Amino acid sequence: MLPLSFREFLDFHGYLLEEYKAPNGTMKKRAKGQDGETYELRDLFEAYAQFGGMPSLAESSLDQEKANMLLDGIYSAVVVRDILERGRRKEQRAVTDALLLRKIILFLADNIGNNTSAAYIGRTLVSEGLLDDGRKTKPAVQTISAYIDALLESYIFYEVKRFDIKGKDYLRTLGKYYIVDPGLRTYLLGNRGGDVGHILENIVYFELLRRGYEVAIGKIGEKEIDFIATKMNEKKYIQVTDNMNAPETRARELAPLQAVRDNYEKIVIAMDCDLISDVEGIKIVKALDFLLSDS
Repeated sequence: MLPLSFREFLDFHGYLLEEYKAPNGTMKKRAKGQDGETYELRDLFEAYAQFGGMPSLAESSLDQEKANMLLDGIYSAVVVRDILERGRRKEQRAVTDALLLRKIILFLADNIGNNTSAAYIGRTLVSEGLLDDGRKTKPAVQTISAYIDALLESYIFYEVKRFDIKGKDYLRTLGKYYIVDPGLRTYLLGNRGGDVGHILENIVYFELLRRGYEVAIGKIGEKEIDFIATKMNEKKYIQVTDNMNAPETRARELAPLQAVRDNYEKIVIAMDCDLISDVEGIKIVKALDFLLSDS
């Protein structure tokens, strides 16, 4: 069971969606709180990206200190009780290095949506002195892989593999990892602001899972498509971006989708975009509309 979606987050925290007609005649959405005040959906999305979708947070009044206490309990239960003790309960490689495990967690949380590998994680931890205990040699790739496997089995992180669209096969290298809840990322790294694009990508990935899609990263030549979402005979190619208004950003996000020559649906999900029409058959969808839609 996944944490709350954005739509469920609004419901759990007592916000009611309502439609209204803007001065230009278009229909838009906003939310009304239990206090009777009206709230912009963008502000509520930013709260969701910061606090996450753990249901128990509905009792915290979205106070960061209270939220961290609740998230600390969840993190400790999963990491300390589940992962660090897993070797005693299963015939699997024991996870015994608590410092290494935490550093891998922090690395993955800080690099959601980036192509990565166990070898790269090891090199980075040593070269940037992130292990803090005087180690001069990087941990074995097999050890890091085992620790990542433990995190995947505990459902803190999800791995998305790359799919070669032309070769029609999965690639073994440079997958991506997404954290199960953006609030856990805030708890681990602090509320630093920025990196909106990767956080949005993380949220869209789990929304696709909730809707029953299998998700992969698309590779076509040297270009990459954020997600290939498949379900039964349905397939969608999806790009996710924070802002698509600048011409160079628009060209960059459209190029991978334009390189795909089949007739499956192609979509750009953007937090900010002034475009109101499709581009060469590629749909432009605002992120909040996507997250609040039924399908």
